[in-house]
Amino acid sequence: MGLYRDAPIGTKSGTVEQEKMKAKHQRLTLVLLAVAALLGASLLAAYALQGQASYFYTPSDIAKKQPEAGQAIRLGGMVEEGSIQRGADGVTVKFVVHDGTSKQPVTYTGITPDLFVEGSGVVADGKLTDGGVFVADTLLAKHDENYIPRELEGIDMTGKQHKTETLVQ
Repeated sequence: MGLYRDAPIGTKSGTVEQEKMKAKHQRLTLVLLAVAALLGASLLAAYALQGQASYFYTPSDIAKKQPEAGQAIRLGGMVEEGSIQRGADGVTVKFVVHDGTSKQPVTYTGITPDLFVEGSGVVADGKLTDGGVFVADTLLAKHDENYIPRELEGIDMTGKQHKTETLVQ
């Protein structure tokens, strides 16, 4: 009998414990590496998207916070009645967006959406100039839940007019 009574013949009890610790150590190392990789990927994604993010502002927010000229922002509000002015080139549009308390002049060059009319909601991506005019790159027209395409305006959608006949009586 040797020094290690509980150990199988030909082994030392320290070796089995060392192997168990080695396996635990490997698992811990793998978990830590996975967490570090996930954290690194998250930070890299956040850094990459930092320049792409545009903050949503209303005309009142722009008046209060006054974002830097050239900073990408998103402007939302209602198109003021009587404010749409189309340029001679046919693609430049100037209009005013309001939110009930403040107004923001906007210039957009491009084809406007079909739903873009005075009194409708609008969301525009773009940048402020040094003169305080918002230059939109993208223009999105908003509509309410009662939207009906122009092609369907004259159709009664309640079903009162339409009688459906089926083969089953």
